[in-house]
Amino acid sequence: MLKIEIDGREIEVPHGSTVMDATNQLGIYVPHFCYHRKLSIAANCRMCLVEVEKAPKPLPACATPVTDGMKVKTSSAAAKQAQNGVMEFLLINHPLDCPICDQGGECQLQDLAVGYGNGASRYAEEKRVVLAKDVGPLVAAEEMSRCIQCTRCVRFGQEIAGVMELGMVGRGEHSEIVAFVGRTVDSELSGNMIDLCPVGALTSKPFRYSARTWELARRKSVSPHDGLGANLVVQVKQNKVMRVLPLENEAVNECWLSDKDRFSYEALDARERLTEPMLKRDGRWEAVEWPVALDFVTSELRRIQSDAGGAAIGGLATPHSTLEELSQLGRLMRGLGSENVDFRLRQSDFSADGQLAGIPWLGMSVAGLDELDRVLVVGSFLRKDHPLIAQRLRQVGKRCGQISILHSADDDLLMKVAHKLIVSPSEFPAALASIAQGATGAAAAILESLKSGEKKAILLGNFAQQHAQAAQIHALAQALAETTGAALGFLGEAANSVGGYLAGCVPTGQAGAMNARSMLEQPRKAYLLLNAEPELDCGNPQAALAAMRSAELVVALSAFDHRAREYANVMLPIAPFTETAGTFISTEGRLQGFHGCVRPAGEARPGWKVLRVLGSMLGIAGFDEISPEQVRDACLAGKDVASRLSNATRVEVSVAQATAGGLQRVADVPIYFADALVRRAPSLQRTKDAQVPHAGMNAGTLAALGLSAGQPVRVRQGDGSAELVAALDAGLPDQCVRVAAAHSSTASLGAMSGVVTLERLSAQQAA
Repeated sequence: MLKIEIDGREIEVPHGSTVMDATNQLGIYVPHFCYHRKLSIAANCRMCLVEVEKAPKPLPACATPVTDGMKVKTSSAAAKQAQNGVMEFLLINHPLDCPICDQGGECQLQDLAVGYGNGASRYAEEKRVVLAKDVGPLVAAEEMSRCIQCTRCVRFGQEIAGVMELGMVGRGEHSEIVAFVGRTVDSELSGNMIDLCPVGALTSKPFRYSARTWELARRKSVSPHDGLGANLVVQVKQNKVMRVLPLENEAVNECWLSDKDRFSYEALDARERLTEPMLKRDGRWEAVEWPVALDFVTSELRRIQSDAGGAAIGGLATPHSTLEELSQLGRLMRGLGSENVDFRLRQSDFSADGQLAGIPWLGMSVAGLDELDRVLVVGSFLRKDHPLIAQRLRQVGKRCGQISILHSADDDLLMKVAHKLIVSPSEFPAALASIAQGATGAAAAILESLKSGEKKAILLGNFAQQHAQAAQIHALAQALAETTGAALGFLGEAANSVGGYLAGCVPTGQAGAMNARSMLEQPRKAYLLLNAEPELDCGNPQAALAAMRSAELVVALSAFDHRAREYANVMLPIAPFTETAGTFISTEGRLQGFHGCVRPAGEARPGWKVLRVLGSMLGIAGFDEISPEQVRDACLAGKDVASRLSNATRVEVSVAQATAGGLQRVADVPIYFADALVRRAPSLQRTKDAQVPHAGMNAGTLAALGLSAGQPVRVRQGDGSAELVAALDAGLPDQCVRVAAAHSSTASLGAMSGVVTLERLSAQQAA
């Protein structure tokens, strides 16, 4: 440890610490712009100049290493003079347009100018002008004249997002931050550049000119999207959500947010918002009062229960629903005499049900990912499925850890990958078995990498969990983890992928109980849909649509008016996460509660409350809670969450020989189509990640089919087809075609894995 004295106070700091580290430890504030504790040191702005004993001139605190016995003064006359001089230089070319600047009221430059700036400028010459730049639909770079070249945005891209999308060109007063020629900022973490910018150069394009910071009320919340459970600050004006920012939590999302967490709030004001109960009468939809809609639902449920029994009714929910909603749905279904309830809509293999020792989870804390030195990621579109977990693993790779990949698509993860094995979906289990057996090539290298580490993990992603042989993949991963001493973890798909199990929103082991797949393949007479759009949220949209259309009763509880108009009988408006209180249990088993930030839109009501009223009207005992807290407590009563978490499986390893049966589909769920909110956020839908899916193939497969990139093709699967455009995807194995799920253009296709056929379309057919 090194001893340093700062402003007369002594402190010990580790070797390698900077003066800024020491001042932070003491709680002494040193003004700065370019310094950020999560980014590398640039020492661009020079605002953090301090006086160091025996140094001939002031030194930047952020870039000055501590030496033993060093004495520093942060607010001496010399330090203040240096800081005031730097501030004067920074303001020379600044437009000083605070009254119209979107950053006004939360601008670091504005704040520091009060303490370190002069009352008037001595600079009388013409100020420089930097032209506006269009860097995409999320980040506005309209007033780059305000930029002070701190390069935080540049370093964020390189070091956190993993891709350098912005850079500095020019010298001196001609320096500018620009994107690459003809390029935009497309990272799934790009919105963090807005938070990092200490001036108003980079601002939020969706939020731009819509409110002032002092007009906004702030509410804490939790993201409903992926399994991380990122902590949010939801900013509200006049009962309208205006902006979402990160709430710093080092154990979860640090100080970052993914763009889907940040911008999905736009969907709250979408034209498709369902704001009043809708009932179909004689083939026509009518807006009705709540009692009318609920009376219809209860009478129809009683009729079907009486005529065909409770087992004729099924309940499907998305894992983006709250714990309270999932719990109430499970209780309602069981009160009707049905065990047919499930939230695992995209899962296709349920053979492990009854063979699991507990609830699949991450296997460690999220913060524990930082300590790993060896990681095998199995079946995950990591960057898009789990942006902030990918960011943590990116840092592992930068610290000389080894990341290995087993997947059916070689996407650019923007991180250092030590070893990778890319195989077709049918070969997936055999490839995992080959790693465990230490076969040659990449499999042997992956095994050796896992064995060589001290802290290691095998993480199963969404693709692995949705695979047609998911149970075997789980069993093989468990065997590999036992062999190598690695932890086994599941990357939860959504906010309540763990909570859904605790809520009891899964079928029990009773005879005849149906999972999500069974309920669709063996259609029920009635369905209750909780936040679910079956044609987009289910693993087999073709079967889902057929089941919905054949049902006598479909009740859609949703925040949006969607395709359920085609097959539903009733649509009940329920509140999204910003308009209700609830609980999410993240992939690490962290229980996080939140409250509503605004009042529900129109006649919408919290989902748990609608289900409670239905339960009461049906005469089911136990539906007497009057608050979401009571629902949560009843759900978790007698349950220790930590003790219920386990990734152990009793499924025996039995790897069947892979059989190639033609073109195999590789299906990802695009980041901005994964749930109802992101699908309806206008700015997210203008990004490159929201483009219409292509039929991606490698060059060999394209040539074998006589196709070239850009040609229109018809993809057939089962009884459905989709007209797409062929595209070159060099990261796919031979005889594989990548066709995304969860999109309206592919909703007529079948399961997310399986055999598809392709045929070329003429220009007339494509038109």
